[in-house]
Amino acid sequence: MMPVRYLLLYLVFGLLAVHQAFAEVPANALRHRAQLTREAHAFWGLDAPVATFAAQIHQESRWRENATSPVGAIGIAQFMPATASWIRDAYPSLRGDGATATNPAWSMRALVIYDKHLYDHIKAKDRCNRMWMALWAYNGGLGWVYRDQAKATKAGANRLIAAEVTPSNAGRTAAAFQENRGYPQVIIGKFEPLYIQAGFGQGVCHV
Repeated sequence: MMPVRYLLLYLVFGLLAVHQAFAEVPANALRHRAQLTREAHAFWGLDAPVATFAAQIHQESRWRENATSPVGAIGIAQFMPATASWIRDAYPSLRGDGATATNPAWSMRALVIYDKHLYDHIKAKDRCNRMWMALWAYNGGLGWVYRDQAKATKAGANRLIAAEVTPSNAGRTAAAFQENRGYPQVIIGKFEPLYIQAGFGQGVCHV
């Protein structure tokens, strides 16, 4: 049995970690937590990696509903207008009133649906590797993931493991490639544990 003093220290450090997580999570994220959880469960099931989606929104916009990028991406999920238009046409649940990337409720639903679309079109060793590559696709396009996987296979690497595909660049500029490879690393490696601690449920690589 753990001595009482160690148990107390464990509880104190645990509470400090939770407090730090809440301090780093924007208030707007906490305001939208229930909505994001509902959307994630609706399209991914009860084991949806809600903390991963929250971490992705954090990386995209820091939960700023009016966020815009120099290249034209808008909203908390930073959809490009062309992508927002495509996903609206492709999925009936994303049509109707309020179907715009500036609407946070629509953006959260669109993000979890688009992530699921990408995830379903990628083959990988396990759930974590698959989502890692789906995030590459969200950032840079699904076609690049396929081309990178093909190049990795030719080099003798395992196309089903993200770490083995990581060095393979099928033709992007160095800057675009570096940004793409860093995208899931920040989301899953840095922010996902933060959102788990803040009560957003499980992540895709951490529970």
